[in-house]
Amino acid sequence: MSTSKPASVFYKLLSLVSVIRGYNILVLIGAQYLAAIFIFSPQKSLRIVLLDSDLFFIVFASVCVVASGYIINNFYDVKIDQINRPIKTNLDSFVRQQTKLEIYFLLNFLGFFFGWMISWKAALFFAAYIFAIWLYSHKLKRHPFIGLLLVTVLTILPFFAVFLYYKNFAKIIFIHASFLFLVLLLRGLIKDLENIRGAIANNYTTFPVKYGERKTRKLGIFIVLSTLIPAVVLLLDPSIGYMSYYFYFSLFALILIAFFLWKANLRKHYVLLHNVLKIMILLGILSLLFIDPSVVVERVIDRLNEIN
Repeated sequence: MSTSKPASVFYKLLSLVSVIRGYNILVLIGAQYLAAIFIFSPQKSLRIVLLDSDLFFIVFASVCVVASGYIINNFYDVKIDQINRPIKTNLDSFVRQQTKLEIYFLLNFLGFFFGWMISWKAALFFAAYIFAIWLYSHKLKRHPFIGLLLVTVLTILPFFAVFLYYKNFAKIIFIHASFLFLVLLLRGLIKDLENIRGAIANNYTTFPVKYGERKTRKLGIFIVLSTLIPAVVLLLDPSIGYMSYYFYFSLFALILIAFFLWKANLRKHYVLLHNVLKIMILLGILSLLFIDPSVVVERVIDRLNEIN
């Protein structure tokens, strides 16, 4: 009995991490801070950005709301996930549905509270964000166009919160945003192709279900070609520094994705393309460090000098 209880607690914690997609949460935290340092406030020192309490509250509120969104999405998608992701669904079941809902409401309260710690406008923003996530999970996810567009917007909104905080309206930021939006839109479309069996079984009218795989692949290729435009513009901008190598990689990866998307006809093909896009997004976040590496290097040297 003494060994089974710790094991049970461990599996429940692991299950909760799976439900809130802990990996995605960590990526979100890193992405928001890196975007704040290298894109939204490049003129500020690393120390000022990292010790900014309002930025911390924005990131923490975003994490709470996004995690709660994963929970409510998991709650509504139990049946569809049993078909598309049976192993993950079994792991997620270690936490009761009632417990998931309790954590969902707690996280939403924390998200709103930390938004309020910044300003009433921030609290209103996160309240609207919470409602939009619920509306998507409960209703709009079943609609082919609106659901696909809304999930992309919801994914990018945490960065919009940081953008509003810094009020940096440089043209390069909007080009970065358009590139990220199109990549996320492509990822959502391929994810719908990957999950088509579960969607059909549960009467979800996703884009592939309504228009078929062939037309969906054509739309995916069109999105790829559209994504090449901001990628080239960013590649030619000298302000992105060594991040230009990432956009060389992106152009190559997007062309390959378009080719394999045209040839794809099995679920494993869509899973592969989905994973390639996830890696591409992660590399894009990490490559923000190379916009101006001296920002990090100088601060590390200053810190070492202080210690010595």
